[in-house]
Amino acid sequence: MQKHRWHCLFPDQALEILGSDYKKGLSARVAEQRLQHFGPNQLEQHRGISPWQVFVNQFKNFMVVVLLAATAISGFMGEVADAITIMIIVVFNAVLGFVQEYKAEKSMEALQRITAPEAFVLRDGLELSVPASSLVPGDIIILDTGNRVPADARLLETISLEVEESMLTGESLPVRKQYELLLAENAGLGDRRNMVFMGTVVTRGRGKALVVATAMATEMGQIFGLLQQTANEPTPLQRRLDHLGRWLVGLCLAICGIVVMTGVFRGEPPYQMFLAGVSLAVAAIPEGLPAIVTVSLAIGVQKMIRRKAIIRKLPAVETLGCATVICSDKTGTLTQNEMTVTRILAGDRFLEVTGKGFAPRGEFLEQGKLVVPGEDRSLEILLTISALCNNARLKRSGMAISGLFRSKKEDSWQLTGDPTEGALLVAAAKAGIWRDSVEKEIGRLEELPFDSERKRMSVIYGKPGQSAWLYTKGAPDVILSLCDRILLNNRVISLSPELRQKISLVNEELAAGALRVLGMAYKTLPAGKPDSEALQVERDLVFVGLAGMIDPPRPAAVKAVEHSRQAGIKTVMITGDHPLTARAIARELSVPAGPGQVMTGMELDHLSDNKLAERVEDITVFARVSPKHKLRIVKALKSCGHIVAMTGDGINDAPAVKEADIGVAMGKTGTDVTKEASAMVLADDNFATIAAAVEEGRAIYDNIRKFIRYLLSCNTGEVLTMFLITLLGFPIPLLPIQILWVNLVTDGLPAMALAVDKADPDVMQRRPRKPQDSIFAQGLGWKILSRGVYIGAGTSLVFLAALFLSNGDLAVARTMAFCTLVFSQLFHVFDCKSEKYSVFQLGFFSNPYLLAAVACSVTMQLAVVYWPVFQSIFNTVPLNAFQWGLILLVAGGSTIFKGLVYYILTPVMRRFVYLRA
Repeated sequence: MQKHRWHCLFPDQALEILGSDYKKGLSARVAEQRLQHFGPNQLEQHRGISPWQVFVNQFKNFMVVVLLAATAISGFMGEVADAITIMIIVVFNAVLGFVQEYKAEKSMEALQRITAPEAFVLRDGLELSVPASSLVPGDIIILDTGNRVPADARLLETISLEVEESMLTGESLPVRKQYELLLAENAGLGDRRNMVFMGTVVTRGRGKALVVATAMATEMGQIFGLLQQTANEPTPLQRRLDHLGRWLVGLCLAICGIVVMTGVFRGEPPYQMFLAGVSLAVAAIPEGLPAIVTVSLAIGVQKMIRRKAIIRKLPAVETLGCATVICSDKTGTLTQNEMTVTRILAGDRFLEVTGKGFAPRGEFLEQGKLVVPGEDRSLEILLTISALCNNARLKRSGMAISGLFRSKKEDSWQLTGDPTEGALLVAAAKAGIWRDSVEKEIGRLEELPFDSERKRMSVIYGKPGQSAWLYTKGAPDVILSLCDRILLNNRVISLSPELRQKISLVNEELAAGALRVLGMAYKTLPAGKPDSEALQVERDLVFVGLAGMIDPPRPAAVKAVEHSRQAGIKTVMITGDHPLTARAIARELSVPAGPGQVMTGMELDHLSDNKLAERVEDITVFARVSPKHKLRIVKALKSCGHIVAMTGDGINDAPAVKEADIGVAMGKTGTDVTKEASAMVLADDNFATIAAAVEEGRAIYDNIRKFIRYLLSCNTGEVLTMFLITLLGFPIPLLPIQILWVNLVTDGLPAMALAVDKADPDVMQRRPRKPQDSIFAQGLGWKILSRGVYIGAGTSLVFLAALFLSNGDLAVARTMAFCTLVFSQLFHVFDCKSEKYSVFQLGFFSNPYLLAAVACSVTMQLAVVYWPVFQSIFNTVPLNAFQWGLILLVAGGSTIFKGLVYYILTPVMRRFVYLRA
């Protein structure tokens, strides 16, 4: 497509060139055709590692290279069968490593697709949310505060639109955008105020724009080479384990060297001892540790996605298990986000509004008697303000609804936009007041968007050149402060102190009933363009009334708050609502909100950072706060040693979300900026999802500890077996090929199965883990060492006993030692399912993948012992029942003893205690 100077063209000209329609946008068919032509709207990334490269990388490990070289030498020396078998085992190990790493990489790619940015676009006359990558030239996009601009676009409509463009122009202050401007051809990038560019951020207002360039054709695309991101950094846990791995490599190599030198000194063939040493090093060095950790994290992330928690930064998975405080917005997170207006104060009349949900059906009652909105001027104007000072839309089956099109199906109504505005829109519709109908007579001339600092929104309606009306809604105390008159009994009179006090008392009464309350006001403006920029227009208003709406708590959130408390996690509710509303909702959620536990934004402003840190431990509810307060709350909690999760949705929440240990953005209502600052996104905006993510985070960390316990115990047992027997002057108990086989059947599938193990039943009854705790904390190091010694000593004893009982038959002794080592590890994998509970308490069938993995390993081991083809390769001999009995007694002694205690001794003791009582 020819490159145009879009900033030099009128909007109509740009629309005509790109074949788009201002009211309908592109059709889905045309959009699909253009997507095929222009390609996806995404900047070209470096190509990822191919599957072939992942597989080849498995052979770049130094010890594997040495083993392959030793195998080749062994082949040249006539040990062809051994060499081929070792090669096959090495390839099998490589395949397992490939599966682990490739699965992890694909999981991360899937995660990136899930967290890809969305864009609101107009297609076939419908407002749709689509992946930003599907945008094409000619699409009409809708921009709102907090959105990241998804493509270069010519503005078609602007309402107080300001965009931060520092990443492109270096200008730190937001730029005011105006669609009606026509600029000179040589206007610089920073001066093109009738355009928006990919990657910039909407900081204020709203707008509509025509996409003129996508992907590498954008201004961002042209400088993308300077902005390429580096590869993902490893998580802190991965870095700690990498350090541990290097330390273990040195220790294993030293022990293997001693084993090799001792064997050579005793007269063993040097090449066989060298091969045995390298094989032992390959088996002992935990080369699978990083891959399994990555797989555990990746699998855990996928589980979280299924539970509606999207992890954007892997370190958050580890940090979740340490969280001690969750600071959560009230609306939509702790509550259902389905606002419904139920009470109205119009003038001096106190009305009840019937109906529920988004269906625009209901009545207005005063002490049970029907009130007709058209017969009460205060009520009519209040509902008009509700409809016009509003940007939400009612939809049915994806179509915007006007007053001429109603549905009889209650569940077919949906809302796009802010739920609070949606509740007001529905209330107005119940009186037959629809924005679409009103706007046929008068149009919106100006908008002063809602701001968390101003706590209000205003719109100006009228006809150009004629008198206009300002409609304002916002926090009741703010609206009252802007009013000097009131509409009462169809007359505008002075707003006396007595009336102000009466309105304030009604506001408090509604707030105490867990209602969110908004005030409504208006005034008439003289002809001419209103001076909204100076904000003086929002003064000397006429107060109309209050609207109280209910947003009931989510039942799941009530349970989640209790589960979090049991898990040692404090829930802090943060809201912009009145303190009485906040206290009432907190009580329903079982969040403590007694004296001294609720703090307002005004009180917070009067505290220094040190004083806030002293008091923050006792506060469970923050009311009437703005986003800037959130940052101070996070810092105060962190200064007290807490690990803080903080939720946010608006653009002003981003600093607090970024400052928190675990920043949580809302998936439905969150702005792009907040999502990018976050470590986790809630796809359903539900507090219960945070608690579920904490549970998954704890389970992931536990599974990583399980794998480390299993792997290092088994590796310790293997090394000790070779070390002890060699030092005692006996022949090596395992041949190189047997050592590699042990590594394959025990460190492969069973270890991977532990990565998908279920969490302990009491995972959410434990205190949070301390971030500084070692991976070996809580006695894990001792468990690894003691079990490793048990496996090594047991295998050594079986080997020595077999030599004695078989009159020195080395093949029998090695086969029994071989089987003892394998079965000791397969029994031990069940002990590793939990650090607190036995497998008998958890149930053998709680992890079917583990059962399948162990069954597969047992089958493979029996094939090596009894299949003649494998017997000649692995130098094994068949074993009799007595020999198997000795092997299983030693290998599974600990597990068998626990089973006896659980099934026999424990019931007997309980019966004894019962009889004594």
